[in-house]
Amino acid sequence: MEQVVSLFGSVLILVAFVGNLLGRVPASGLPYVLLNIVGSAILSTIAILEEQWGFLLLEGVWTIVSVYGLVRLLRAGGGEAGAVGLGH
Repeated sequence: MEQVVSLFGSVLILVAFVGNLLGRVPASGLPYVLLNIVGSAILSTIAILEEQWGFLLLEGVWTIVSVYGLVRLLRAGGGEAGAVGLGH
């Protein structure tokens, strides 16, 4: 079951990344940031459960950075927040 959840989290991050590369999901937009938050939080949780500390470092920091991007986005009024600078 953990593998299915882990794959789901990975797919969320990849959807944001590929969508951004194809020009359909701006990195400074709410969908991109939310996909990264949810995906990286899922993967962080899996890393904790499986005691994968290196992976937890990567995904935990990515969750924090993505939440920071969300805060910036919301402070800017929910639209484009300039270069939030998030890319997984």
